[in-house]
Amino acid sequence: MRVGLVTGEYPPMQGGVGDFSRMLGAALAKQGVEVHVITSSRAANGRGTAAVHPVIRRWDWPALLRVRRLARHLRLELLNLQYQAAAFGLGAPVHFLPRWAGCPTVATFHDLRIPYLFPKAGRLRPAAVTFLARSAAGVIVTDPADEAELRQRGGIHRLTQIPIGSNITPAPPPGYQRAAWRAALGVRSDELLLGYFGFLNASKGGDTLVSALAILAERKARVKLILIGGRTGDSDAANAEFDAQIQKRIARYNLAERVIRTGYVAPGEVSAHLLACDAVVLPYRDGASFRRGSLLAALVHGCPVISTEPAIALPELRDGENIRLVPPGSAPALVLAVTELFDAPQLRARLGRGARVLGARFSWDDIAARTLAFYRSVP
Repeated sequence: MRVGLVTGEYPPMQGGVGDFSRMLGAALAKQGVEVHVITSSRAANGRGTAAVHPVIRRWDWPALLRVRRLARHLRLELLNLQYQAAAFGLGAPVHFLPRWAGCPTVATFHDLRIPYLFPKAGRLRPAAVTFLARSAAGVIVTDPADEAELRQRGGIHRLTQIPIGSNITPAPPPGYQRAAWRAALGVRSDELLLGYFGFLNASKGGDTLVSALAILAERKARVKLILIGGRTGDSDAANAEFDAQIQKRIARYNLAERVIRTGYVAPGEVSAHLLACDAVVLPYRDGASFRRGSLLAALVHGCPVISTEPAIALPELRDGENIRLVPPGSAPALVLAVTELFDAPQLRARLGRGARVLGARFSWDDIAARTLAFYRSVP
């Protein structure tokens, strides 16, 4: 089968959808699929497990014609649009790709964020997402809440939920030693190292995390925080504004000596940092979900995770067994959870074991097999 993955970002561009597309393409190729990635001109050209075609300068109307021509030239049997509004500049054209593509198009929704489209678009913004879902030959969502939302809107031909996997495998650099890595970061053996992985944006609760750290600092707790990864990514301009707010908050509370920022680092270093943490704190405002690559990365690394209660109950997440869940937006609740872990190494160990078992259920081989089966169900 010849499949084109259409994505607004792709490595070396920084972004979760680009990393997902890379991992999915490699996993599909292992199952015999001929994979072509059609993406931004800022991505790297090349041929590995997937052939990468960085041919789109702007995701405007002419871009749809370019995708159509390339799909015909490559004799693609199906396109899989990796949809996240910010990755396509929050514009309107990409929502019409299924109508213009010239071959069946499956839309994978990484979230249901409403695009900007144009000034005063108003009601057209949520309607654009619905139009894309209804005009696609099939729809994949990565989270139960998004599935419930789209089913409520109705009019969708085929709809399935397939979770994402971790873009970071547990593979630290050769010779990795946890104690030495922590010491190089300036973390003492008697300090609790909290980790946060991913870009800082309003939906991920970084402001709540910094407020919790301020409370812990006021109480003289032996706690430090490492912010792992790039600051803003290449797609969402709103990330830069939120990152600036976080920096001001860190300065306001005099937390500079407690906060470590790695900047963008290679996957092996991300893995090493995650393994060095005593706990990973991911206080999503919309609740923990399996569409969050940062959560999956923490789970597969066996990290004790503190996150927020899901918007829709996820039976796989068991508070106190494989994750610690707190209400969204509550710095005091985060402080209480961190304090519990600080004083209970056995609890940290139990959460870590449970996290690793849960993370093993999200293998890329299984994700690719389910995705390929869905492709084949599309007429």
